[in-house]
Amino acid sequence: MNLSESVEFDPRDRKAFYFHATPLRKFTVWLLDHIFRLFMVMEVHGLEHFPMDGAVIVASNHVGNFDVFPMQLALPRPIFFMGKAELFKFPLIDILFRNFGAFPVYRGEKDAWALRHARKVLDHNQTLGMFPEGTRSKGGGLGVAKTGTARLAIEANCPIVPMTLVGVDRFFARFPHRARVAVTFLPPLLPKPDETPLALTDRLMFVLASALPEDMRGVYAEVPKGFGN
Repeated sequence: MNLSESVEFDPRDRKAFYFHATPLRKFTVWLLDHIFRLFMVMEVHGLEHFPMDGAVIVASNHVGNFDVFPMQLALPRPIFFMGKAELFKFPLIDILFRNFGAFPVYRGEKDAWALRHARKVLDHNQTLGMFPEGTRSKGGGLGVAKTGTARLAIEANCPIVPMTLVGVDRFFARFPHRARVAVTFLPPLLPKPDETPLALTDRLMFVLASALPEDMRGVYAEVPKGFGN
């Protein structure tokens, strides 16, 4: 199924979602920047690889519940991302999350609405944040990635900027000492002609793994012989 094809009406269509930085979002990001300085020292590397305009997907490893915050604080552009649908059941959180650029996804199933909305983010030439693994690694290193990120990049013909997060899982572990968080942006990957979602997914994940410490590479620690030839 093509992600841009029409689908049946979904109750989520009744809600307002934004494809720009709302005033509430700008204030929230400013506030979070000051709050997170109490808990972390963030180093950002490779920002020159991130395009300042146009549709782009930022794809990161997923180590903790707070990953999206350093992801956004490291970027000069607003980022839009999926959040588990259960969080949107609470009215105030629902309003805040939607203003912050989040949209709900039902995990564990193929959520056509969430993929369609993700494509809308790219159609508006915005930045889409994705965690290809779909869930936190919980200290086990990279897990097997899903192909949704690659499918979106292929259909929208937009670049994927791989991003590594190191240290987010250690938030509060040494409080009152601040955690050291490293955010690294890698050169963008462009879909190749006739490249399949699975092939692009593997290419993305091996690039991510190569930039992570060995104990965080998980199932992508060893590149198969002949891969990429």
